[in-house]
Amino acid sequence: QVQLVESGGGLVQSGGSLRVSCAVSGISFTYYAMGWYRQAPGKQRELVATITRAGSINYADSVKGRFTISRDDAKSTVYLQMNNLKPDDTAVYYCNGQHPARYEFWGQGIQVTVSS
Repeated sequence: QVQLVESGGGLVQSGGSLRVSCAVSGISFTYYAMGWYRQAPGKQRELVATITRAGSINYADSVKGRFTISRDDAKSTVYLQMNNLKPDDTAVYYCNGQHPARYEFWGQGIQVTVSS
């Protein structure tokens, strides 16, 4: 019943922009901190950005100043706006939701590819 469905990925040239979305259903979205993680080939999954239910935000140093995380509680959706994309941003991007009790849900992942 719980679903986190990512959309909006694809192929973009270096310096371009994409916005990925994560539509959430089956949970009380406003109780959850949301985040984006990514995993590049041959690398471990890493945190990209998080946003709490109160709107507090953290970014990985590698994306600070280029990416913006936001949430729309009315639409139960979290977004990641990615600007000035670099080839190093190429990865599968995963949506994550964390309850205050620390249990989590994950999306299926969506591919973002940045060509040089």
